[in-house]
Amino acid sequence: MATDALRSLWAEPRPADPPGRGRRDWALVAALICWSVLEAVLGEDLAPRPLLLLAVIVVVTPLLWRRQQPLVAVAVAFGTLTVVDLVRILTGSQGALPSSVSATLVLTYALFRWGSGREAASGLGVILVWLPITLVANPAGLAEVVAGYAFFLCAAALGTATRYGARVRIRDIDQARAREREQLARELHDTVAHHVSGIAIQAQAGRAVAASHPEQAIEALATIEDAATRTLTELRAIVGVLRASQHAEFEPQPGMAEVEQLATDGLTRPCVEVTLSGEFDDLSPAVGAAIYRLAQESITNARRHARHATQVTVAVTADADRVRLTVDDDGSSGAGGRGPAGYGLVGMHERATLLGGTFDAGPTVERGWRVEAILPRTGMPR
Repeated sequence: MATDALRSLWAEPRPADPPGRGRRDWALVAALICWSVLEAVLGEDLAPRPLLLLAVIVVVTPLLWRRQQPLVAVAVAFGTLTVVDLVRILTGSQGALPSSVSATLVLTYALFRWGSGREAASGLGVILVWLPITLVANPAGLAEVVAGYAFFLCAAALGTATRYGARVRIRDIDQARAREREQLARELHDTVAHHVSGIAIQAQAGRAVAASHPEQAIEALATIEDAATRTLTELRAIVGVLRASQHAEFEPQPGMAEVEQLATDGLTRPCVEVTLSGEFDDLSPAVGAAIYRLAQESITNARRHARHATQVTVAVTADADRVRLTVDDDGSSGAGGRGPAGYGLVGMHERATLLGGTFDAGPTVERGWRVEAILPRTGMPR
């Protein structure tokens, strides 16, 4: 089992899409160089200036590509420092290297945060070769030796923890999106089943009256055409969102008719008030189900996370092309006033986007939290 774990770590790939060089990286390099120059001018008991200059260059410069090429950065920095310390030992040069050498801790962190398993193991070997050599070049007591190793091990552990923490978060977000897609697919399945049933009924009615009342048969064909168009629209949406949901339960899903039932009687806190305005008769069932789910999740988040909230207002407005959902609460929105809402907002955003809409959530200017979603009436992804 231990062998399998080591093989798994060795085969660990690099994290995807590491951040590129930014202004902060250049600022960090500039600050370390300035500090090293100032230390070389004012400091005492330092190594000869040529060695100081070489140490600063090889430690500070690799910081710029520590995320894209972590092993190369570690090999250049620690390899050159090893050579510098060997020269100091052989020539008997006295004095310490500048404090900017502590940037090697950043390189160690980056190696385990952004490097593959092979790169981390190889880079760790380079670091472990350098550590005893530099401790010989800079004689220290047992406590300082232990502290030196502890610092680098802590940097490696922090990089590893951050790496796996980011992976867990990405996995949880993907799972939240997958759950939302499965639920939306179930609701779309319900919609298609409804349309197909209507088509079958109209076809039977048209066949029954075709001989005696051909004009009624033509009306039935027009109804069938409209229902078939709607069904095709929903099927296209299903193709876009269905993801291997073989175990999904295709049970009836709520829609606009159930949105008003989210309102409370005023005895519980926060009180939920629901207002509907506009025409919802020809609204796509998938959009109606999405409006209900978004409102339901927003109310749940307000109850869980909005401190001192007494009122939640749900407003749904429909016009000719789209439906707007707005959910406001009057809870505290200052620092510490609202706890994290988990991955619920991720799923809500995914649901709105899959239907071709937009989603936004955040604190209001004065007080409270607002959730706003705008969906096209047809529910067709743009």
